[in-house]
Amino acid sequence: MRIAIIGAGIAGVTTAFECAADGHQVTVFERRGSVAAEGSFANTGLTTPAMALPWTPAGLPRPGAGALGWQWRRWRAERNKDRAAQQARLLQLAIYSHARLQELRKRLQLDFEHAHGQLLLLRQERELRGIQAQLDLLQSLGLPHQLLSAAQCLAAEPGLNPDTPLFGGIQLSPAELGNCRQFSHLMRIEAQRLGVRFRFHTTVRSLTPGSVVTLIHEHTVPPEGLGAPTRQAEKQDAGDTQPAPLGPVQESFDAVLICAGASALPLLQALGLKPAMGLVHGHTITAPLRQLEAHPDLGPRAGVFDLGEQISISRIGQRVRVAGCVETGAAPQGFKAPKLALLHRVLNEWFPGAMQVGQEQRWIGCQALLPDGLPLLGASGQAGIWLNLAQGSAHSLDWPLACGAARLLADQISKRQTDADAPSLEGLDIKRLA
Repeated sequence: MRIAIIGAGIAGVTTAFECAADGHQVTVFERRGSVAAEGSFANTGLTTPAMALPWTPAGLPRPGAGALGWQWRRWRAERNKDRAAQQARLLQLAIYSHARLQELRKRLQLDFEHAHGQLLLLRQERELRGIQAQLDLLQSLGLPHQLLSAAQCLAAEPGLNPDTPLFGGIQLSPAELGNCRQFSHLMRIEAQRLGVRFRFHTTVRSLTPGSVVTLIHEHTVPPEGLGAPTRQAEKQDAGDTQPAPLGPVQESFDAVLICAGASALPLLQALGLKPAMGLVHGHTITAPLRQLEAHPDLGPRAGVFDLGEQISISRIGQRVRVAGCVETGAAPQGFKAPKLALLHRVLNEWFPGAMQVGQEQRWIGCQALLPDGLPLLGASGQAGIWLNLAQGSAHSLDWPLACGAARLLADQISKRQTDADAPSLEGLDIKRLA
């Protein structure tokens, strides 16, 4: 089959690889000049399956709360009678995806920055009571987790500040984090080895469903100097990128997968698909860790998540990344001082002096989420068009589900029998929104 992938973030790159591995002829269209240039650029890096769940204690404002319409839809979704079953499906997909990630890393010998370990930090005892439902779900699916005392948390993460009030923590397993952008570039190379073609600076303008899908795209090089001021400028990839003609170009494909994250909304609306997707954006800062022989654990060894503040602190190679401050709406043009101050405050409360602030990189990432917090995966209901969208949560963006969702979607498109231990995408597709 001739398959088109729209979007070259972590979802698009992994889906392209899996489809090519099944023998299909795959072309990826990406409006930016590189893979992982938008929502996958500097996300939290968390791949821990349990972090796909919404770790917000009862009584705290939900991430993304703000717009009344969004609040109302999320309030209704959280009280859905099938909520527990939905969360179980989400967690099963995350478990499968984590296993698929390990398989790909071993088989393809992928060498990317990663660390093992994830600790949920509880400042107060009431935070533990507020996440009991999530802990019960982990228990029901056999995911190990351990309640640690404050002293045990300090032993697991020696760099934690002993002067910051700490009730205890939850140690999750399996637990891992890494460099999502680096992994995406490695998967792009592996996909190209299988014959995948990437078309960068190319915007898909329209889709016409059918037994053969018509796709119209256009080469759209951004003006020089245009780019988000909150991060370093992206480098344009070379590889198989070829000179493109000016003006719209029409091509035909047997199947098209929309993996374009927040930028997918115009395409969906033009197709008459109007899921109640809202835009949310989160903030991250990344900088090198300070290196002192007398204090080898100035920063985290792996990942910690401050439950009360809803902020994660992750070790990415020899750097530290702080992520949080999730809000509704498209990403603003620049970092606001209160957001930056909050990220720095939480980092310094837990790991004082860990970051070399002078080399700090700031980033704001945007993505589309559904009110129920579940992804949108599978057939779209329009002939030949498939969806791989809304994978993220407020904590982990889209990596925890990416590898598993890509494999399952490739199986569906190829009408290939899935592995016996693979979860079903039933309840995660567009039918639930009818």
